[in-house]
Amino acid sequence: MDFARYSRQMLFGPIQETGQQKLAESSVLVVGAGALGSIISNQLVRAGVGKIRLIDRDYVEWSNLQRQMLFDEDDVREAVPKAIAAKRKLERMNSQVTVEAIVGNVSLDNTDELLDGIDVVLDGTDNFSTRYLLNDACFQRGIPFSYGGVVSSRGMQAFFIPHVTPCLRCIAKEGAASGQTCDTAGVISPAVNIVASHQVTETLKYLTGNRNALRNTLKTFDIWLNNQYDMKLSATDPSCPVCGNHEYPALNQSVKNEETVLCGRDTVQIHREAGMDLTYWEKTLAHAADIQRTPFLLKAVFQEGIQFVLFKDGRVLVQGTEDPVQARIWYDRYIGS
Repeated sequence: MDFARYSRQMLFGPIQETGQQKLAESSVLVVGAGALGSIISNQLVRAGVGKIRLIDRDYVEWSNLQRQMLFDEDDVREAVPKAIAAKRKLERMNSQVTVEAIVGNVSLDNTDELLDGIDVVLDGTDNFSTRYLLNDACFQRGIPFSYGGVVSSRGMQAFFIPHVTPCLRCIAKEGAASGQTCDTAGVISPAVNIVASHQVTETLKYLTGNRNALRNTLKTFDIWLNNQYDMKLSATDPSCPVCGNHEYPALNQSVKNEETVLCGRDTVQIHREAGMDLTYWEKTLAHAADIQRTPFLLKAVFQEGIQFVLFKDGRVLVQGTEDPVQARIWYDRYIGS
């Protein structure tokens, strides 16, 4: 492989050519292609990480363009899924890197497949239920988890390594999230860039063998109020179900949730089907809604202010409500059980 494009990176003492070779042989999973995920993927691809597996369940909208660096107005007009739009841009940046794009949801059903052959998992999600699932899956398999979160002008980041550091559950107890999201409290782009850069930096340290340089803290900051704080990652919490008891609660859920409220999005995701024939549903829903069809999804806009977004993998976004009961009523009315 020609490493000439990485010449400036290889001049950096801790990386050099040996570190660059390690990056080329590495594979990472980036969960989410939104604000954090698009910046993370951009930096990893330009750095020459050999394989990027990218999964995202959403499509590009106008409000994304302020901070989600891989997307443009054409992606919005074409309603391109974020994973597909990201893959298109990333492959034009670096043809030496393999980019695998998955339009879908991270769930109990696909964690084994998603984590197969992966060296580090990077968090670009917007909810703690998915983060806890990733945390548990990573710690069960011995894979580092690069956590990041951002809202408003605040951010936090930590690099969790099984058997070395505590896990996310040790630091952020289930149910302890503030409830604020970018869609309710807003967000400024520089805060996103800082969190993503910390996530990638710790990942590069790990992948190039510079483990002694890892920060080993939970970093929090408010870029607007000029505050920052580092909390040392020391002992694991003995009461943690993952680190203390090796129970991995997110991997042992007996009930599969079919409805997921996308906080602050006025949207409920319903996933009851294994797959959907978009051609069939385009014809079926045309009598009741205004239809927009793309190669990846189908939009159905109803006069009552409700909109469906149907994906080939069987997911339906019911937009216009955050009430799961109302979403199910609409879903059952037009799609059925």
